[in-house]
Amino acid sequence: MSPAVVFGVAILAGMGGLAFAMRDLPVGTAYAVWVGIGAVLTVVYAMVTGAEAVSVVKVLLLAGIIGCVAGLKFLH
Repeated sequence: MSPAVVFGVAILAGMGGLAFAMRDLPVGTAYAVWVGIGAVLTVVYAMVTGAEAVSVVKVLLLAGIIGCVAGLKFLH
């Protein structure tokens, strides 16, 4: 699969996720949730493929991002 196709699918999925989040959340909170999820998924993908080293500290920090994103969602 070409990188352009992967990019196109990822953009559509990402924008769909943002649109889904904005149904229930204000724009600022929805964007923060969207960015947090995207950042975590990017790092996890890099760790799985071996492009990024895995460490306990990184995993704990990623868990912290997930916790903060969940907290934003639950506070609304």
